[in-house]
Amino acid sequence: MKLYYSPGACSLSPHIALQEAGLAADLVKVDLKTHTMDGGDDYYGVHVKGYVPLLELDDGTRLSEGPAIVQYLADRSPGSGLAPPAGTMERYRLQEWLNFITSELHKAFSPLFDPAAPEAWKEVIRSRLARRFDWLEGELAGKDYLMGGQFTVADGYLFTVLNWTKWVGIDLGRWPGLAAYVARVLARPKVHAAMKAEGLVK
Repeated sequence: MKLYYSPGACSLSPHIALQEAGLAADLVKVDLKTHTMDGGDDYYGVHVKGYVPLLELDDGTRLSEGPAIVQYLADRSPGSGLAPPAGTMERYRLQEWLNFITSELHKAFSPLFDPAAPEAWKEVIRSRLARRFDWLEGELAGKDYLMGGQFTVADGYLFTVLNWTKWVGIDLGRWPGLAAYVARVLARPKVHAAMKAEGLVK
């Protein structure tokens, strides 16, 4: 397999899933500003959407969109506990979390990374995210992870997104439960390994 990624981007989520699942994959680094890969090849020639993540299977099949990729990886390693079995209510709860993260958190960050976005609009976005974080703080109270005591692919995704706060002027210190959650996930050896491989930690 190959995972096309950009350091610290949303592709960190499937990178964490690969590590936690014990699955091997070659990493192909993508520069999202130039849409080129290491060596200078045009990434659009591989993926017409032009963004990461993209998972390429050994038979050449390509799968895009993070929430789909992480569930695929979890299902490749059912013993990892990264996703409940398909068809169970717990699996739908996992999908509920993945959809919340992708639509209510992930996409909301996009304007904060856009240098052309007006600062007034960015403040509106930060306020919206703050309300989501208020709710998340309550949902995580008394739990190690989103689904309780078991780390799942939804945690890898939420961890990835919460890490962006330090780059866009949001202080997680306002939400001590979320800050503790980020520290708890980072303390997982496989998560730390993915971060290290992307040059995000030493």
